[in-house]
Amino acid sequence: MPDPLYLSLWFPDFEGPAMLPHLNAVLQQFPFSSTRPGITYVAVQPVSWNEATVLERRFSPGITPEESVLIAADLMHDDYAYVFEAHWDLWTPGQSADEWRLESSLVRIIAQGEEFEDATSDETGHIEIDFGLDSLFVPENVGLSEETQAKIRDNVTRLVEFTKKIELNTRATSRRLWSESDESLPQKLITRLQRVQ
Repeated sequence: MPDPLYLSLWFPDFEGPAMLPHLNAVLQQFPFSSTRPGITYVAVQPVSWNEATVLERRFSPGITPEESVLIAADLMHDDYAYVFEAHWDLWTPGQSADEWRLESSLVRIIAQGEEFEDATSDETGHIEIDFGLDSLFVPENVGLSEETQAKIRDNVTRLVEFTKKIELNTRATSRRLWSESDESLPQKLITRLQRVQ
């Protein structure tokens, strides 16, 4: 069963204005879609997810990471969260088993102040990246032909390259790739491959 897939990142200093360079560094690493480049949405959420947003803006075409961070900069508070939406290109299965299309897929990048939502950043990360369902990386009801395996491998490679760039080019001190079922993505891949052998 598909699960939402997340990457959580923690930083040594993530208070007030110190959030900005970390957030910008993460957004800089993102491999934007060729058809939908840039940040397409910015929202500022005060105190908890139950409160109304204090700012929401959509962009078409998308804006640069720097521009999106500047929009949120005047509203930096330790009890706020900041949501950025962007798209990257992933292979998605079509109607037939061997029909795959390279399509833009939504990713949400959420920066959480240390006092937001009862300090949930301790659990989910100062910055949490929501990749959507893990079925883009471990499709369930798709036969594993050579072409299908190549497309899945390409999607997984994109995910690994992004996380590697974050590791090399940001000051994140800890990271965790996880899903709601707590089953690791590598384990799900192994299980999926074993079922078809």
